[in-house]
Amino acid sequence: MAGNNVFSTFKWLSRSSRGLLSGAEATTQRCLSRSMATESPAASSEYLSREALQAKWAPKPVLATTYSFPTMEPVQFVEYPRDHLQMPLRKDILHRAVVYEGDMTRQGSASTKWRGDVHGSNRKLFAQKGTGRARAGDKKSPIRRGGGVAFGPHPRDFSSSLPQKIYDQAWRIALSYRYRRGQLIIIDNEIGVPEDATPHLIKEIFKVNRWGREFGRSTLITDKVHEQLFETVGEVNAHAKILDREDVDVKDLLETGRLIVEKTALDRILYHHSRDLRSQPAKATY
Repeated sequence: MAGNNVFSTFKWLSRSSRGLLSGAEATTQRCLSRSMATESPAASSEYLSREALQAKWAPKPVLATTYSFPTMEPVQFVEYPRDHLQMPLRKDILHRAVVYEGDMTRQGSASTKWRGDVHGSNRKLFAQKGTGRARAGDKKSPIRRGGGVAFGPHPRDFSSSLPQKIYDQAWRIALSYRYRRGQLIIIDNEIGVPEDATPHLIKEIFKVNRWGREFGRSTLITDKVHEQLFETVGEVNAHAKILDREDVDVKDLLETGRLIVEKTALDRILYHHSRDLRSQPAKATY
């Protein structure tokens, strides 16, 4: 009798557990069907594609004002990505870039003759002992006139290495630093002066706009070489210096009080020094 009771109890538990499992499965299927119906693009108007989500959560661009030279009247607003003109200040990267540029400009052409490079005989001048004089070797010794130089400089390469993406970041960090401080003045047209302009007129332009020596001088950056403009500004180099875009370095962006740059020159600088932003991640091959 006890065995029959145990067997009947086991059968009842198995049936009840199957019923509970089937009920849970049905509830799960109903929830899944409801969620799929609500999340499907056709059933919901709030569905956003990946491109729409990226556009929604993308950071807002940076607005910069362009001016007309030499009247300095505002012309329009231009937009730049935040990773172009809103980079955080990194003094370590700027220092590495300035040192890298300085090492690249060092000539390393200093040259001297060591005792092995001097032309002459290797004969010992006099006996080692018995003369009462100090011992001496050949006449090419560094302690004798006309001899070689002890550990003198030889031609060498002073250039150091810096990853290209770090150097590109230094350019954008320097421009972002100028932009945040209000020292980046973008000229919508070309930086030009009338043909009859005199250095006195250039001085007045810098005085009115507070760009002169009293306010830290200025650096003018052009996209094309204008010989007359370069000659005129060169006569007032106490107040400003002018550079072609191809001759600009990171140090030039930080040296004077402000930057006065043509928009085309700025766009090309940002384009050439944003290669690390255009690189695509490596794709897995398996």
